[in-house]
Amino acid sequence: MGLRKRIVSILLTGLFAVSFAGCSANNQQNSVSAEDKGALKGQITIYTSQPEADIQALLESFNKVYPDIQANVFRSGTEEVVSKVLAEKEANAVLADVLLVADAATFEGLKAKELLMSYASPELKGISSDFYDAENTYTGTKIITTGIIVNKEMIKEPVESLADLMKERFKNNIIMPSPLYSGAAAYNLSVITRSQGLGWEFYEALKGNQVTVEKGNGAVQKAVVAGEKGSGMIVDYMAIRAKEEGAPVEFIYPKEGSLIITEPVAIIKGTKKEKLAQTFVDFILSEEGQKATAEIGYTPIKSGVSAPEGFKNADEIRNLTYPLDVLVTNRDADKEKFSKLFE
Repeated sequence: MGLRKRIVSILLTGLFAVSFAGCSANNQQNSVSAEDKGALKGQITIYTSQPEADIQALLESFNKVYPDIQANVFRSGTEEVVSKVLAEKEANAVLADVLLVADAATFEGLKAKELLMSYASPELKGISSDFYDAENTYTGTKIITTGIIVNKEMIKEPVESLADLMKERFKNNIIMPSPLYSGAAAYNLSVITRSQGLGWEFYEALKGNQVTVEKGNGAVQKAVVAGEKGSGMIVDYMAIRAKEEGAPVEFIYPKEGSLIITEPVAIIKGTKKEKLAQTFVDFILSEEGQKATAEIGYTPIKSGVSAPEGFKNADEIRNLTYPLDVLVTNRDADKEKFSKLFE
């Protein structure tokens, strides 16, 4: 049985745990009034790839405004969340009301399958149109970059670029998340393999350097912090948080540019909790929600809301990207090629 079929089978048999916490929602064209906020009650189900502690912290902020709205949360890697949604759609029984996962390419694929509802939030002001769908089926919620984490006790020479990781001095000393599990890693794969000076040669060189491929970014953080590996590819917040906690690590924004995902949010078409789902979206995109995002430890996507200490603000980051339609079209083929390269 192939990997995708195994994942779908596992998801359909319900072997993933569902956790519970509080949450929120809004009217499609207008912000909810103070009186309406108090009247909002009920439950919504959110599927997300956010770390457990982060989604709980975000929901705590929501519950300060919407104390009578409860969120049922399912979390896993983006690829497994998407497999779960697609399996449920096939069974005509999608349980999610809202999706909050890695990248725009993922949402473009879901949009093509007519899974997403169009909703133009009144909180879009201050968010670049580059970060949301023109048809308003999904909107970015934060800026997350992938760069390089190094353990300073193990890596003494300067590291400035992704290309540096191709050098022989990194042999047996690199770890990265798998694009077969991590949505960010899948996006990175499609961009890097189309970037001048990197391409598929980058991944071939990493294989030659005996790179360790793990499920997600958490495994990268753990290995480099523990000194099991000297370097790795990782999302910014995991490396910066580890440094703040005293680990001997640094996060490097690569000189080629940063691989940016925006962890978009979208509402499932046909949800019976439309108003609550809209309120959830509005809150995340509001100034209050963006400040909560920064407090949790992410670069806010809304202009005028500062990034946390140790992070670059959105306008300071050079975006290493590629036309989205090409990334979407080639995503599955890229992952298949990666799988064969590392089998």
